[in-house]
Amino acid sequence: MASSDKNIYFIITRNPASYKWNKTGRICYINKDKYLRQKKQKATTLRVTCIGDVYENTLPSDIVQELTQQEAELLLALDKDEARLEEIKLGEQLRHAVSLHIGSEVTVELNAEWLKGVVRYIGRLSDLNHRDPIVGVFFGVELQGQDKGKGQNSGSFCYKSYFQCPKDCGIFAPFNRIKPLHSKQSSTCAAPRSSLPEPTTEQLVVGDRVTYCIKDTWLHGMVLELDNEKGVVLISTDIDENGREGGEMKMSLDHVIKEADFNKDETEMMEIPEMANDLGTHGAIGLGSMVEVLLGKGPVRATVCWMGHLPGLTDTRVGLELEEDYGVNDGTFRDVRYFTCPAKRGLFVKLSSCRPDARFLGDSAANRHFDHDGQDASAPQANVPPVASEDVLRVLIGRMKGIQGHCNSCYMDSALFSLFSCSSVVDSLLFKRIKRKDEAIQKTILRDIVCPLRRDGFVAAQSVMKLRQLLQARGHCPSYTTDEKDPEEFLTLIMQEVLCLEPPLKLKSFSQAKGILGAVESSYFYQIFVDYNNCLILPTVQQLLEQSFHSSGVRLAEIPSCLILTMPRSGKQFKMFPKIIPSLELDITGLLSDGPQQCVICGELAYLECSECLGESVFSNTGFKHFCEKCSTQVHSHPCRQRHKPACLHLPEGFPRHWGPSIPPREKLELFAVLCIETSHYVSFVKHGPKATDWIFFDSMADRQGESDGFNIPEVKACTEVGRYLSMPLAELAIQAPRQMEGVAKRLFCDGYMYLYQSPSMALYR
Repeated sequence: MASSDKNIYFIITRNPASYKWNKTGRICYINKDKYLRQKKQKATTLRVTCIGDVYENTLPSDIVQELTQQEAELLLALDKDEARLEEIKLGEQLRHAVSLHIGSEVTVELNAEWLKGVVRYIGRLSDLNHRDPIVGVFFGVELQGQDKGKGQNSGSFCYKSYFQCPKDCGIFAPFNRIKPLHSKQSSTCAAPRSSLPEPTTEQLVVGDRVTYCIKDTWLHGMVLELDNEKGVVLISTDIDENGREGGEMKMSLDHVIKEADFNKDETEMMEIPEMANDLGTHGAIGLGSMVEVLLGKGPVRATVCWMGHLPGLTDTRVGLELEEDYGVNDGTFRDVRYFTCPAKRGLFVKLSSCRPDARFLGDSAANRHFDHDGQDASAPQANVPPVASEDVLRVLIGRMKGIQGHCNSCYMDSALFSLFSCSSVVDSLLFKRIKRKDEAIQKTILRDIVCPLRRDGFVAAQSVMKLRQLLQARGHCPSYTTDEKDPEEFLTLIMQEVLCLEPPLKLKSFSQAKGILGAVESSYFYQIFVDYNNCLILPTVQQLLEQSFHSSGVRLAEIPSCLILTMPRSGKQFKMFPKIIPSLELDITGLLSDGPQQCVICGELAYLECSECLGESVFSNTGFKHFCEKCSTQVHSHPCRQRHKPACLHLPEGFPRHWGPSIPPREKLELFAVLCIETSHYVSFVKHGPKATDWIFFDSMADRQGESDGFNIPEVKACTEVGRYLSMPLAELAIQAPRQMEGVAKRLFCDGYMYLYQSPSMALYR
């Protein structure tokens, strides 16, 4: 594919009578060097390639109009050639669109109504294909004021997040449905230098938001360094003149305007001073650490996603993903990606500008905070994110490690260890606002269990008993301090009734015969149901989930950040399967109620599905059979399938019907923990890294003889043998006798009860 900055772009404005085809309104391009040679030779024709075509066409040069790459990308967002030609003839709306930037106030048309909003994203909504150098560019708008809630999404398109905003406050639209709210936004780029605002006379400081002009285009960024003697400023650019994010540029102070002077509605100035750390050094901060930085808006919390030295800078820098949209990039710096995060959430700062997040501190420091001047009211003692894979051996492995079991607490110990030791997928429930009467429970989980577990690798039995006493005093059950419970019952109580976590699982009922989706229902878990007459002998979790979804007639309404599955059982003791293979990755693409699917025959974009083809191994192992129109016709022409009734897939509104040869994205979840039960005793397996052998096994009552204080001895140990069994071919694994399996592998394959999956973006080791 030719690089987009090496091409010249055109739109075909009319069709000569001698041509039999009509391509008016089509966007085409030619290599820049080839174009200059033809222009030098004063050629009257051009050899161009139309977007979407493979072969070149020879066109008279007088029937095409030259475009900038930005104009061509904006025009490609329009579906119809006639609409592109009309916008070229009018011209005004395209000129306005070129001048818009992130933060511009606009009105956007939806269902013949113009709604007020702010531009939060400018870019493509589909990946480049192997043929074309560019694709259409759209505007992502967050609705404001009285128009909030009238949108179509929360900043996501086809399950990919481009910006974040409240539910139904986001709209993606081409430029012809966008108008600048203020005329100054539409005229800035084209304004002569004499009519532009004067450079700011107010002293700039590091962290200030600024606007600068290059080639009659206004761009935005943040001050990184200042040299007042030389009159030069180093700017971290939002988007540079080539459309790239996260670069740097040196500019004369004479050409830089403080955004407070240029546009009062822009983001406030951000100052990032160095912050004293009472730990003596910043050594407690590492990858995955939760930190606080002081910006112009006040303290902002973030996660350290990268640490090291950036080109040309001597100090140690950290790449942060902010919890709010106060950043300047998406994890890129000078066109190089160092980590990935949503747009406007990324920020590179000095390590000395960070301090550990006070929310993750122990008992004596958990309430420490910044005062009104932005200074820390008291020094933090430690920073305790989930245990990283490289620290597992040092922090977690050994006897008297994990959570100490006492008095039938193994169900609670294993559940808490699985959720919090090496994952942060449900950490939000530790910090959200809850009812005052339940704050003691939340603080106990955070300060007495999660923080000590992650910091020291050990939680004493008294801490868990304190939690059990608080739950019992709440009135839920009079035997919470003595009797064994079910992990599902415990987690439901914590997530739903006490901490009021938003259910991560959204399901829709689905009628295959009618092709109708029902209302969305929320849940914290999914209980897998399988018919007794199933033909599965050595099932995987993937197969069980697909069979259950099909027999229950449900689909996923959206991709869950966390998916907790409980395995099928008949009665309290009887297991339906002697062995279940944990699926390290759970492909949920075919289980989504909306979204693109891949044809099981040719791999193209599918538009039809047929559950009546379920179980026919001639296709694939997936539960729902998806076909493109051509393959569906061929498959169902077979006499055995002529009575099948394929149903149309539900694709998101505005999704292209023709995607060419592109393969639809696969949506997957990753396994991070498994709870197992045998003879009323719960243990857990946790996957802490990307390698097949990165597994640990936890038993809160490994030694039930106890010590002199009467408590059990917990133990966490590495179980690399699990990875070897999971790597075996199914035929070889099927003949493995459970009693002869090495180490604790038998517990994982034979006693699996609850499987915990998370979105790949939540994995600490990515």
